[in-house]
Amino acid sequence: MATVRPPAVAGTFYPDDPRELTAMVEGFLRDGAPREDRRAPKAIIAPHAGYIYSGSIAGSAFRAIAAAADTIERVVLVGPAHFVPIRGLALPGDPWFATPLGEVAVEPEGAQASIRLPQVRLIPEAHAREHSLEVEIPFLQVLL
Repeated sequence: MATVRPPAVAGTFYPDDPRELTAMVEGFLRDGAPREDRRAPKAIIAPHAGYIYSGSIAGSAFRAIAAAADTIERVVLVGPAHFVPIRGLALPGDPWFATPLGEVAVEPEGAQASIRLPQVRLIPEAHAREHSLEVEIPFLQVLL
């Protein structure tokens, strides 16, 4: 049976109400700083704090991929672990992440390919309370 990693910081780092969250993310995306270079980047770096602290900067980062949203096939999220010490990279154990906007699948082929790398391990507890990836997912849910 597939399991879903529930939101750990909804209601604290960002709104737990779907409509409020959507409106907030759309506002951050709309108000994000315009880029001079109109080409879609292959990667972005976005902050991972509570939205009251970092939402506008995250909105600017994600706005950079908005024009290419219909061409994006795969997203790879990498973030720090704040609660569980790890060496290398930790994959979640759950095949789904949930936010107030719904569930997002962890792409199984990518996970299977990466687990073969020596620095990647399956460490579900590193993701259980972690916010660094969770706060990025609503931006992707609104954009993609």
